[in-house]
Amino acid sequence: MSKKIFGYELVMDLYECDSSVLTSRKKLKAYVDKLCKLIKMKQYGKTLLPYFGEKCAYTKGYSLVQLIETSSITGHFSEFWGRAYINIFSCKKYDHNLAKKFTGKFFAAKKIKTKLLVR
Repeated sequence: MSKKIFGYELVMDLYECDSSVLTSRKKLKAYVDKLCKLIKMKQYGKTLLPYFGEKCAYTKGYSLVQLIETSSITGHFSEFWGRAYINIFSCKKYDHNLAKKFTGKFFAAKKIKTKLLVR
């Protein structure tokens, strides 16, 4: 039996990010809009961007959920640590190197660790 691929998930951990991006609802929304256009993904519904975890300095920040027609883009942003944790999962193949390069530049990350999972 041949292995069938269901989807591709790019997991990105970004370090020492620009705090003006991590703390801006408007910039985070712009990121997901531009990313979807860049990797040719069609957004399904509105971007969810709740801000929570305010009781502890290291947990507060935005989280992001954007459904796309082929799955989702999620992100969690730590103001305290200056980090972004972003996953792009899609049943449709996309250019993960382009997504990584764009994301690193958008957040002005000084370091980025990624892993591509083929499921």
